[in-house]
Amino acid sequence: MMDIFPIRDLGPFGTNCYILADEDNSAILIDAPYSAEIIDKELKRRGLALKKILLTHGHCDHIEALNGLCTNYGCEVMIHPSDRDMLYDAGASEASYFGMPFEPFKFGVSEVTDGGVISLGRISLEVLHTPGHTPGSVCYISKEAVFTGDTLFEGSIGRTDLGNGDYDQLMHSINCLIKKCGKMRAFPGHGMPTDTETERLYNPYLRDLEDFS
Repeated sequence: MMDIFPIRDLGPFGTNCYILADEDNSAILIDAPYSAEIIDKELKRRGLALKKILLTHGHCDHIEALNGLCTNYGCEVMIHPSDRDMLYDAGASEASYFGMPFEPFKFGVSEVTDGGVISLGRISLEVLHTPGHTPGSVCYISKEAVFTGDTLFEGSIGRTDLGNGDYDQLMHSINCLIKKCGKMRAFPGHGMPTDTETERLYNPYLRDLEDFS
């Protein structure tokens, strides 16, 4: 069983990331928000070696620490191909829109695809493509939890008014997510952890979820 170590409320957008640790002290990071120094300090405190960074999508607040972490650890970065350009372009990542500083990613990336499985030691994560917040948004699903990025939050859902967001597409994605996960702990890109069954029952944005199939 993997250990999950959240680092919450980073940077001006209050972005979360999650360290997933295997028994051999190797680690996966879900998203890489501000700042590399904070994340690096937590990795070192726990004696972990970062091997992979899995991005839920390419918005600027989820990628700020990439260059620093890759310089320090030489880790693999993975993203859906529909969001790949966001790593290299201030406009595509919405950094220009929000007036945020932007440093293009200096390294190469690997691509994730729907249904793909990413493994590290005993950690195994299935990729679920959940477009709507961005075209390349994904969730990562383990046996114990799902990491929802900006697709689904506690009591809310991701924005669809940025760039290529699409509300109907997002709701379809959430419908697929809820059906696939049943009742599972959910760790979002912002806010507090929740679970998919609670969101299905009480999230006000999901009241008409059954209309999407």
